Amino acid sequence: MAYLKFDKKLMINLEESLSREILRTNRGGSYHCTTVVDCNTRKHHGCLVMPLPQLDNDDHILLSSLDETVIQHETEFNLGIHKYEGNNYSPNGHKYIREFDCQATPKTIYRVGGVILSKEKVFTTSENNFIIKYTLLEANSPTKLRFKPLLAFRNVNQLTQENQVVNKNYTEIENGIKTCMYQGYPELYMQFNKRSTFVFQPHWYKGIEYPKDMERGLPYKEDLYVPGYFELSISNGESIYFSAGIAPTKTMFLKDSFDKEVATRTPRTSFYNCLKNSAEQFYYQPREKETYLLAGYPWFKVRARDLFISTPGCTLSINNLGRFERIFNTASEALRKFMVDGEEGSIIKEIDAPDVLLWAVWSIQQFSKNQGKAKCLENYGALVMEIIDYLRSNKHPKLHMDENGLLYAKSINGEALTWMNSQIDGRPIIPRSGYIVEFNALWYNALKFAAELSEFQKNTANAGLLEAQASKTGAAFIDTFVNGYDYLFDYIDGEYADWSVRPNMIIAAALDYSPLSKTQKRAVINIVTKELLTPKGLRSLSPKSEGYNPYCYGSQRERDLAYHQGTAWPWLLGFYLEAYLKLYNLSGISFAERMLIGLEEEMSMHCIGSISELFDGNPPFQGRGAISFAMNVAMTLRVVKLLESYDS
Repeated sequence: MAYLKFDKKLMINLEESLSREILRTNRGGSYHCTTVVDCNTRKHHGCLVMPLPQLDNDDHILLSSLDETVIQHETEFNLGIHKYEGNNYSPNGHKYIREFDCQATPKTIYRVGGVILSKEKVFTTSENNFIIKYTLLEANSPTKLRFKPLLAFRNVNQLTQENQVVNKNYTEIENGIKTCMYQGYPELYMQFNKRSTFVFQPHWYKGIEYPKDMERGLPYKEDLYVPGYFELSISNGESIYFSAGIAPTKTMFLKDSFDKEVATRTPRTSFYNCLKNSAEQFYYQPREKETYLLAGYPWFKVRARDLFISTPGCTLSINNLGRFERIFNTASEALRKFMVDGEEGSIIKEIDAPDVLLWAVWSIQQFSKNQGKAKCLENYGALVMEIIDYLRSNKHPKLHMDENGLLYAKSINGEALTWMNSQIDGRPIIPRSGYIVEFNALWYNALKFAAELSEFQKNTANAGLLEAQASKTGAAFIDTFVNGYDYLFDYIDGEYADWSVRPNMIIAAALDYSPLSKTQKRAVINIVTKELLTPKGLRSLSPKSEGYNPYCYGSQRERDLAYHQGTAWPWLLGFYLEAYLKLYNLSGISFAERMLIGLEEEMSMHCIGSISELFDGNPPFQGRGAISFAMNVAMTLRVVKLLESYDS
């Protein structure tokens, strides 16, 4: 039995099937995303979605969807499905679905009378080319297929309406056509592996609705342009390949291209394999010799903090050392430019956030544990020392090292400084500033790690200097953050100490070098377990704290208010379980394995094979936000590999 397989009963139940989404990506940042029944429910959904830097910094949907029709004895059976006003769906192609399997590729099997048709999808890794394979598994009479492309040619954050500006011209090419709706966009090439007939019949599908955007209080209705339709015959046992891209393809090689892509996929036959596939979907290579990690899909770009937190899990934990090195070679250059001249770069966003350099050192520390100190020094030793010197010299515009050895963070323009960055009217909802608990835990860890590398280099003078600094910082950390109620202040700014029970303190307990004693770590773990732990991650605020709001839904304002006020975040569960295993060792394995069950359940929910950005903090712990989030996938992979190390 396949690990990710859904039967007819689930697929025809739209309440169940429309909540499940599939995602396919390539290395260029392009993606295909929709629901398992191919009904788009977000304005970010589309068959071919890709960045177009010549237009702006956003993604753009060229081909929104492709409606298929099976024709036998002149009778038409439309397999498509779209939502319209009044909770109406038309056509109702989902009722023909017999099963859906997502093991190697998303594969849907339809049964229409005596016809059994399968549909499989892949995105080519290195090109902006999406391929669909249709196979006629069974038919008792001559069969035709009709394909109707619904075009958008728009920014993913916008919607389009019927207009007179659209360019309806098209050009016939090898086994298909090319067309471009608006000036400035690339041409869309739609081709088959065999000759097809294209019938020019331009019209608009009007009033298509996206319920996910409706739920979020956003514009949700649009019109899509249909230039006409393709039609071709298909024989029993025959496979037909459809390609959509921004460059022509050699149609005789479509089968080979499809088979090659399938052969490179890791079958989604286990929790680990699903996570591995998901991790690889975040790899991003917009230019030659540059590799990044996207923060998530479908709307996140490259964010510095997310990149450094996610890179070890998305590379080293799946035995992809080369990818770690390529990402860090790119990121190191960006970090150095920032430290030298304050340049923030065009692709890695938010590199000036005050904790980014600290997370970069943490990421290098994971490389050192994986590959050894010698290789770490060779590759990144100089960068670690540059970061430490930069921070100790108080050159960071938003971070200052005080006399007590702690780092003090202060906003320049009132922006949020930490990962808890939701804002209303340009001001952070949670104004964490001053001495921030995870910043200073990471700072202590960075100093100790740098001292460790210096000691390995036999640079005893520098090692001693760093150890002395770490000792001073560690003592100040205890004096500043440990309160009288067995947990840590979240942040302290001047005379103000934030008593809220938040999950950031778990990072201090999980780091390889922690300023906390074993007793203090146990106290932190205990209160996090009692007040913050859920099956999907750690709550961002305790239910006992003022302002607790566990449900992240509604308008943008309502979601912003709840974003970090009680919602649960899986990436923090990674640090929690790491801290738990370090404290309890072998006796903590069964508990950690049980905790992962809550995330394994997500493999068949929301985004199939991946983990959503956040979850409601109260039952039933509904997934929210981005459907696939790099930090969550990465930290879960780190826990899976950590558990394996206990078994070896």
